[in-house]
Amino acid sequence: MKSLFSPHTRASTWRQLWLWLAEGEKELGLNISDTAIEQMRTHVQLTDEDFRVADEEERRRRHDVMAHVHAYGQIAPEAAGIIHWGATSCYVTDNADLLLLRDGLNLLLPKLAIVVYKLASFAQEFKDLPCLAYTHGQSAQPHTVGKRACLWIQDLLMDLRNLERARDDLRFRGVKGTTGTQASFLAIFEGDHSKVTALDKIVTAKAGFPASFIISSQTYSRKIDVDIANAFASFGATCQRIGGDFRHLAMLKEMEEPFERDQIGSSAMAYKRNPMRSERLCSLGRYLSNSNGDAIGTYSSQWFERSLDDSAVRRLYLPQIYLCADACLSILDNVCSGLHVYPAVIERNLKAELPFMATENIIMALVQQGVSRQEAHEHIRVHSQAAAMNVKMEGGANDLMDRIKADPFFEPIVGNLTNLMNPKTFIGRAPQQVEEFTAPGGEVEMALRPYHEHLKNGHTAEIMI
Repeated sequence: MKSLFSPHTRASTWRQLWLWLAEGEKELGLNISDTAIEQMRTHVQLTDEDFRVADEEERRRRHDVMAHVHAYGQIAPEAAGIIHWGATSCYVTDNADLLLLRDGLNLLLPKLAIVVYKLASFAQEFKDLPCLAYTHGQSAQPHTVGKRACLWIQDLLMDLRNLERARDDLRFRGVKGTTGTQASFLAIFEGDHSKVTALDKIVTAKAGFPASFIISSQTYSRKIDVDIANAFASFGATCQRIGGDFRHLAMLKEMEEPFERDQIGSSAMAYKRNPMRSERLCSLGRYLSNSNGDAIGTYSSQWFERSLDDSAVRRLYLPQIYLCADACLSILDNVCSGLHVYPAVIERNLKAELPFMATENIIMALVQQGVSRQEAHEHIRVHSQAAAMNVKMEGGANDLMDRIKADPFFEPIVGNLTNLMNPKTFIGRAPQQVEEFTAPGGEVEMALRPYHEHLKNGHTAEIMI
């Protein structure tokens, strides 16, 4: 990703765009020699010397695009007079940005698919392992470890869809001239509208886009940047959400991110196993989830056909959005490749709350034995309140089941208490839901089909710090 948004890639993309333009103009009959095309093609990739020359030209001319036009012309002298023929600066700057935005998404989407794939495998492995659910931050009806993972997956699939849509909605600016009217190209082709249209299609095809915008101003609409930034902001929120769950589960000691043998959690407290990767994921996710603000502000601040206050800020936020998303995906991949689950702790936490959750089952079992539902409810209420006070005021264990066993009122169902307390009777269809969601032909598999080759060759992202 750093290479994609590097000065070298950007400037070389400008040269590639100038070459495509010259090739299209030559194909449509303009007087451009084979030698000129060959010299341009030979020097598409910039060297360090090319950058030095461009830097000198920019100091002289105070115009970055024209500096590169002159630098290109120096090493492609046969083409010096036709480079940028009919174009405006945004022919290279905006079209290059669209190429980078598209190619960046093509780098990120397979990484996101790999994260989903790894989480789906995790969900399958733990689809039957009961655990406490939490609503309002309080213990709630149990589900399974795998079912919770499916909640994360479902959100990530929304991000996959949003980013795919942002990529697929991209169109090329193409060959449009200074204010989008194509007047300069109409003059070059002596009023032949068909050749202007043909040139636009030729260059668009060379860039690998299925279509270009029919309507543009000097730039492509900055609302395109807003749409892309919004998709990334949504993904950033997901990163915060999932990272927060990882951190809370580490706090409960039910699940942890990878922790290497020689890893140090704290410089002072040697016993610590801080979830620093998940914390970093939340930190970067917070930045990413707020990154659309600059794009929105830039779009809404544009005047008429274009104002240059969009330029400097876009050179900051567009690469930063992509680099931040890339870092988030590397962390997610690394963490999801080595999640540690602690079933004994999960069972202990579940057992501490299960007696309260079993009370409804106990009431129903008593009713089946001919006991009044209201009498059963009152006896359960009294014992539950007493057990809760023992836990909260005395720091004792949840002794509700011991109280029930000692009360003759519950004698009709005491022999069945073990079955009534089986955690798997509380998880409903959670295992079946995981299976339906992640199985072949299911929602996850269908979403990941376009990334089949990437999934086969996926590796674990390494986090060095």
